[in-house]
Amino acid sequence: MTAPRKRAVLALSAAGLAGLLAACGGSDGDGGSNSGTTTPPPAGATRVATDLADFRITLSQQSFEPGTYAFVATNTGQHDHALVVEGPGGENRSSTVAPGESTTLTVTLKDGTYEVYCPVDGHKDQGMKTEITVAGAPVNTPSTPTTPSTPTTPTSPGNGY
Repeated sequence: MTAPRKRAVLALSAAGLAGLLAACGGSDGDGGSNSGTTTPPPAGATRVATDLADFRITLSQQSFEPGTYAFVATNTGQHDHALVVEGPGGENRSSTVAPGESTTLTVTLKDGTYEVYCPVDGHKDQGMKTEITVAGAPVNTPSTPTTPSTPTTPTSPGNGY
């Protein structure tokens, strides 16, 4: 094969591969969909409306307890945005959404401090970030001291049956 013919074959192959990759689009590489639709939060998750504007993040609530939350992020800005919730429960990232689109990021929050920010093109450094603190209700902390109770006689044989 001559050199010009090899270059032509390579160029056509590269163009075909580029077209195939473009046709397989719709994802921003993080496993999330870029469809622009908001999926309903899972049952039992607390919904948190999240406004992604140029360049700030506004959450519909400021108090959080441990549990599952569905951050419904709506891009009200003029640039693409996404949402990251990072802290003791790990790092979770939404899909990237275009202006006017929404996405839902479901996260299980544990006690601690979390950073919430936009990971797109330095938006975090432009002020698109906030912090939330998750604090659980005290577990088994009686207000008065307790004394051990007197052991009772078991009503079953006690053999594990």
